[in-house]
Amino acid sequence: MEKMFWLKVIVGMVSGVAVGLLLSPDALGLIEKDLAYAIAPWIALVGNVFLELIKMIVIPLVMSSIIIGITSAGDTETLKELGLRIAPYFIFTTVVAVAIGMSVSFLLQPGLSVSTEVLRSLPPAVEVSKSAEATFTTLPDMIVKLIPVNSAQAELDGNILFFVILAVFMGVALINMKHKDAQPLLQLFASLQAFAMTIVGWTMKLAPYAVFGLLCSITIKVGLDAIVSMFFYIATVVLGLLALLCFYFIVIYVTAGIPPWRMLSLVKEVQLMAFSTSSSAAVMPLSIETAENKLKVPPSISKFVIPLGATVNMDGTALYQVCAAIFLTQLFGVDLSINELLMLSITTVGASIGAPSTPGVGIVILATILQNIGVPVEGIALILGVDRILDMCRTTINVTGDLTASMVMTRLVGQREVASKPLEDGQL
Repeated sequence: MEKMFWLKVIVGMVSGVAVGLLLSPDALGLIEKDLAYAIAPWIALVGNVFLELIKMIVIPLVMSSIIIGITSAGDTETLKELGLRIAPYFIFTTVVAVAIGMSVSFLLQPGLSVSTEVLRSLPPAVEVSKSAEATFTTLPDMIVKLIPVNSAQAELDGNILFFVILAVFMGVALINMKHKDAQPLLQLFASLQAFAMTIVGWTMKLAPYAVFGLLCSITIKVGLDAIVSMFFYIATVVLGLLALLCFYFIVIYVTAGIPPWRMLSLVKEVQLMAFSTSSSAAVMPLSIETAENKLKVPPSISKFVIPLGATVNMDGTALYQVCAAIFLTQLFGVDLSINELLMLSITTVGASIGAPSTPGVGIVILATILQNIGVPVEGIALILGVDRILDMCRTTINVTGDLTASMVMTRLVGQREVASKPLEDGQL
């Protein structure tokens, strides 16, 4: 990465929002609405190309990274120890995220701040409802579908979890093979990872321009009216995400002795990229680099935990979903019993695991959750206008959670000799 990369991203963010407000018909209104909406896709062209390039290379990158990370562990005992710790850790942090989301939603009650006139203006959300119905499945079916069978269909569906599980199987198999038999495949995957990182390096040069285009296009389409009308709801979700971020800082300080301001300075580039692109997959290479070079996480852990976390560790998404669901229950006057709240929590935790790490997926998952608790799916139309803004915020928390998990696993598994004492600044 070039020096001051984070500054270039900030410049892209600020200028993108500024130009978007100038062109937005709902803000300054310098140009007509039809013309502004026609310009927006062209401004976002570089950003959309950036995201598609990342999607193009993310599967070989994820698979090669996980396989190399597993085989770097050296033996199945270390891998087993890591797996037995990372799974409950991911579940624990997701449960914490859901608990925080419920707490801030019931405390602030954002659904009571929306006027009834807004409810009358809601359009039907037919497309979202159909998507939710198509994605709903039972828990046993979900477990069976975790077995990697049809890679072509998984790629079409954007199911990265399929390739994560396939890579885990391959990595474990390679560890248990004779060295002379495994060596050719190991060299192949090492070469594949180097190839993927080369493509990523080229793609990242577009990042500041991509950030400008994406934020400018979003600002043109969203405008100020939607943000102002939903301000209390946005503030509730953001407050919950900030509380979750503080929880991460506490975990990092307890396990690694790194104070919050120091942690922020180390991961700011990753957070800025996550905020700008709304995609954990797009930030994954930068997350791995930051974990290894700045946070001193061993490659055997970073290349396993971060790709896995980008797929199953969606704490920010889980918090957002429970906040949005409770917001809509308050809005439509739906009273939830203790059992329904428990089912909402379980559904949110389950739905956030394995969600594609791409922009906008939270809306489809939310539709599934709403159907389960009896909330009209049409309410999604109300939060759809500000979803991209909150998508950017929750993705930032998601990638921070992955980096936190990699540091925790390093202290528990990878570096036992320093687990008992805090890291000093000089060690970073």
